[in-house]
Amino acid sequence: MALIVQKYGGTSVADPDRVKFVAEHIAKTKRAGNDVVVVVSAPAGMTDDLTHRALKISEMPNPREMDMLLSTGEQISIALTAMALQELGVPAISFTGPQVCIRTDDAHQKARIVDINANKIGKELSDGKVVVIAGFQGIDTHDEITTLGRGGSDTTAVAIAAAIGADVCEIYTDVDGVYTADPRVVPNATKLAKISYDEMLELASLGAKVLHPRSVEVAKIHDVKLAVRSSFNTHIGGTYVVKSEELEKEYAVTGLACDKNVAKVSIFGVEDRPGIAAEVFTALAQEKISVDMIIQSAMVDNLNDIAFTIAKSDSKRAKLILENLKSSLGYREIHVDDNVVKISAVGAGMVGAHGVAARMFAALRDAGVNIDLISTSEVKISVVIAYDDENLKKAMQAIHDAFELENIE
Repeated sequence: MALIVQKYGGTSVADPDRVKFVAEHIAKTKRAGNDVVVVVSAPAGMTDDLTHRALKISEMPNPREMDMLLSTGEQISIALTAMALQELGVPAISFTGPQVCIRTDDAHQKARIVDINANKIGKELSDGKVVVIAGFQGIDTHDEITTLGRGGSDTTAVAIAAAIGADVCEIYTDVDGVYTADPRVVPNATKLAKISYDEMLELASLGAKVLHPRSVEVAKIHDVKLAVRSSFNTHIGGTYVVKSEELEKEYAVTGLACDKNVAKVSIFGVEDRPGIAAEVFTALAQEKISVDMIIQSAMVDNLNDIAFTIAKSDSKRAKLILENLKSSLGYREIHVDDNVVKISAVGAGMVGAHGVAARMFAALRDAGVNIDLISTSEVKISVVIAYDDENLKKAMQAIHDAFELENIE
């Protein structure tokens, strides 16, 4: 007997037929002698629909009321899933996040889980029931309903798995595992049998949509074994996310990610004096605009150029902020380019390896792809290039081929 947490995303519970299919798989897991906790998202498209409804009422909806609204989507899924299990003769009970004491901070629409009281979950499991819990939501210290932001159901599932000491947390989604690259971009991408927490966290943070970054972070902290599997083909083996020491690092690069939600900001002709960078990035930080890659050119005639990347959705605000600083910064020109894409190569095997960057850059050169920006860390190399579908596919395929990722198992 094992204690298993299973999470099903919105496409997995999109309609009654999908809910019934999911319930059959849950029932099979339970009848095999396992204790099962299920976390579900709102039906596919429902969160977007609720958001659009709110925006027709108010251009800037109150965050508390948005959480009250958006949390209703998951309640539909948990009730229907519990009903479907009961129809199969499997005892089941559904709970919202607040009902099982998923405590969060008070940051509405982007709350973070701070504690879970597992007593109620444990009691229902001991009574032989499948416990079905709403993902994406919790309750703060003021007893206000909160939501965790997009992808929050993954984090809910992993946090519950940590709280109850589950043997594995299975994330069921519309893909059958973690691939070396997006198969829609790189047709010969290979599904990975295992990937480390660090590698998965980097890929998730850099644009891979399989797992939410926060869920991987929680899994790493609490040593929760993760499995990514398909909810449409449940018999297919997926990908396990494990500790680095459980892997044999035969390859320097494990996978590629691409992020289209990127804009490049360039500030030309900035005076070379102390405090310029602090002024630029403090102003952006005060408006909650996160900065990723930062490049400063060598000084020429006492002037520098500064370039950095931000989320494309922040580009208009960032440009306005910097234009308002022109008198104090004294720059010559500012340019914002949102027609770019960030491509990242990730691999724990990069540590101590030689020539990884050279190999990647040579592959892009041979493919005729120009690099705008470069950023590196111990386990990743990221580049920003001009975006169009052909350029992206050409670049991704060239890097994938250069590191022979089609041979990874």
